[in-house]
Amino acid sequence: MPTFHVSEMAAGTESMTGENVDELGTQEVPVNQKLTFEVLQIVKEAQQQHGLRHGDFQRYRGYCSRRIRRLRKSLHFPQGNNRKVLPKKIDMETVTDVRFLHLPLFCAERAWYYAMQLKSEANTEQRKKFHTLAKIKKAVTYAEELAELCKSPKCDAQTQLESQAYLSWIQAGMYFEQEVWDKAMKLYTQAKTIYEKLASAFTEDSQALYLQMVDEVSPNIRYCAYNIGDESAIAELKEMRRKGGEDQLTSHLDDLLSQTREKQTATLSEVTWLGRSVPVKSEPVRVFLLNVQESTKEIESTEGIDGKISIYESLLKQCIDAQQIMRDSLSDDANFKASQRGQAIEGKISNQHYLHSYLMYIRLSKTVDRNLLLIEKLKQYLPGKSIPEGHKITKPQDLVRLYDIIIQNLNEIPNLQGVETDLSEETAVKSTSYKAFRSYYIAQSFLAAKKWTETIALYERVLKHASQALKGCKKLKNLSKQEISSIEELVNRVNGEKYSCHANSILDLETVAEPVADISLIKKKPLIDRFDDYIEDKSVTTKKPNLVSFPPDFEPIPCRPLFFDLALNHVDFPSIESKMEQKKSGGLTGMVKGWLWGGGKK
Repeated sequence: MPTFHVSEMAAGTESMTGENVDELGTQEVPVNQKLTFEVLQIVKEAQQQHGLRHGDFQRYRGYCSRRIRRLRKSLHFPQGNNRKVLPKKIDMETVTDVRFLHLPLFCAERAWYYAMQLKSEANTEQRKKFHTLAKIKKAVTYAEELAELCKSPKCDAQTQLESQAYLSWIQAGMYFEQEVWDKAMKLYTQAKTIYEKLASAFTEDSQALYLQMVDEVSPNIRYCAYNIGDESAIAELKEMRRKGGEDQLTSHLDDLLSQTREKQTATLSEVTWLGRSVPVKSEPVRVFLLNVQESTKEIESTEGIDGKISIYESLLKQCIDAQQIMRDSLSDDANFKASQRGQAIEGKISNQHYLHSYLMYIRLSKTVDRNLLLIEKLKQYLPGKSIPEGHKITKPQDLVRLYDIIIQNLNEIPNLQGVETDLSEETAVKSTSYKAFRSYYIAQSFLAAKKWTETIALYERVLKHASQALKGCKKLKNLSKQEISSIEELVNRVNGEKYSCHANSILDLETVAEPVADISLIKKKPLIDRFDDYIEDKSVTTKKPNLVSFPPDFEPIPCRPLFFDLALNHVDFPSIESKMEQKKSGGLTGMVKGWLWGGGKK
């Protein structure tokens, strides 16, 4: 966050949020106060928050444009109106607020990273190289304007030094792109010296940012020295790469080393794989193959697993790019299209198709090597070992997943198009050995759950795969002694653990079976039925405790008696005919009378 004496709240809000510019009016600078403008901190915060952390140049460029527009609006410093543009030049009489210094800074940032975006796109569109250089020169113009403004007595010494270092860095980048190595080296050295002086003048909290910039500039200086004629500089670049991890500086070092190897590609005109030589026409593919050749020495001289993994990761990224270039060049190859669809190919494939298969082989084999290093790293944090604070304990399932990927990659190698030499035997032996390790770590996961039967069965499978692998190793001569010794060590370990597991299963059955059975039966009863039995039942404190049986069980009760009237059929009832009224008929006269007068009913 920038610190300054004038309009501190307004500019501080801009630095903290990165999106909102304070709308307060400008304030005049008192004569006895000076502006403090921390160029590097403002730029780095904006870059980290708006896309450059992930290499998104377009997003950061758009942010710079929006910020410039908001600054001009809040400072009432427009560049014309809706009808026409009227450029206004900033001079020291105009600078009544520190935010005026933000304008040339972010104009330079916008132009510079627009050039970086164009540079990344220039691999496919050569015309953009001229556009890139024009934008770089524009960024230099804005940086010179910023440095000229900061030379004013209104700015303090820190502001003047930071603006001068920023200008030197931008100018050095321009000469670097133009391959004017002596001027670029001189300006990079000047910027590095200023940042080192600034770092020594502040506390540890503030100097970290300046030291980070020193680390970013140093590889560029060594690369310029190499191009001038210092052959020892390339060795220093490689040493920096070996010590680095996986960060933005390491990616920058990889780019510099790739540019260095481009000068050596003239010697690599063809490559030989499995007895067949094919020409290498593409320049990026040549650079990648040179990187593969030199990566073996770099990995051997690198100390620490993380550094070696970083080299493999960088190599795999370059391999993906090289494969894409080969796929584009094979877009008209009928055999290649058929192989991509999974169809069988008859006859000999083209040289470029064979080179694509070779790149695929490199990718699969390097992925296997990378995963083996990851497994070696994860084994350091397995349960039972001293684990440093802050590290996550490795589960056996994590290792099983990596071994699955290794086995899958090995199984893909014999199926590569154009491979005339039989690689299936070698890959089958390696795949079987890794299946043994995979089964071992699956057994470890069952062992942790005390599933003795499954564990012993998996141990038997481990021994089966290991014995097959050892037999295959005797036929093959290109396997290392370390791989064979690791399989033999696994066999000895499994033999001991198998009998230990068998003994534990017997002891577990004898000592634990009956009490566990009783406790499990008691736990199944609801709490209301086992008040007299004390056990530690954690389910009682959960959200669904087993307190009573609901709905309650049915219980037997006595039946309600049924009465049957059996005497009814044997009782003689008295006659009631004398009490019943008998109706008498009136004949024909009565019927006629009733019909005429409605009578006949009483």
